[in-house]
Amino acid sequence: MTLMNAEGSSQRTLYPYVTGTSVVAIKYKDGILMAADMGGSYGSTLRYKSVERMKSVGKHSVLGASGEISDFQEILRSLDELILHDNMWDDGNSLGPKEVHNHLSRLMYGRRNKFNPLWNSLVLGGVKNGQKYLGSVSMIGVHYEDNHVATGFGNHLARPILRDEWKEDLSFEEGVKLLEKCMRVLLYRDRSAVNKLQIAKLTEEGMTISQPYSLKTFWGYGAFQNPTVGAEGSW
Repeated sequence: MTLMNAEGSSQRTLYPYVTGTSVVAIKYKDGILMAADMGGSYGSTLRYKSVERMKSVGKHSVLGASGEISDFQEILRSLDELILHDNMWDDGNSLGPKEVHNHLSRLMYGRRNKFNPLWNSLVLGGVKNGQKYLGSVSMIGVHYEDNHVATGFGNHLARPILRDEWKEDLSFEEGVKLLEKCMRVLLYRDRSAVNKLQIAKLTEEGMTISQPYSLKTFWGYGAFQNPTVGAEGSW
């Protein structure tokens, strides 16, 4: 490649490098609860164990992300610009979670159309004027709202639990217990999960993110000790 071609070429992310795994979020009686572990995998290696994957967005929203950590940082930079521009109007209004969710869906879809996607699956929750909002956006801009959402393996392993056990009038304690049950299942079944998680709580009064903590686990199940029993043709 000549120097001219090298300078004129454009770069694309062909595959993610450092990634985070599932995010799980639910609506509860007073607002939104969101959980994510703090692992950052370099390929299949659990390289980092203190990666925060949930951040506040403006006054009313919280954002969680799976996927490429550097792309998540780029999304946060874009949202900082969006919130700053909104605040500069100084009109007494502020962007709510629905507006931020719509912005993220357009951002992800736009990057997909340029064949330069941001390698993330996003969860956006918020509360504004007493209305709870929870939605998800994929890396190609597919977006939806629901009472509970999850990304990554959480879509396959946590959502069935949430469909069975979620209810609209969950208390804070019940909501945390339900999220911990989901995160424990993911810890058992997802090789990229680590036993160090945070839970974000968002209400009309504001957002708080818990200090990192670990779940109590039990690894004595027979299926864990001898997982190939009864499996034909296994090693």
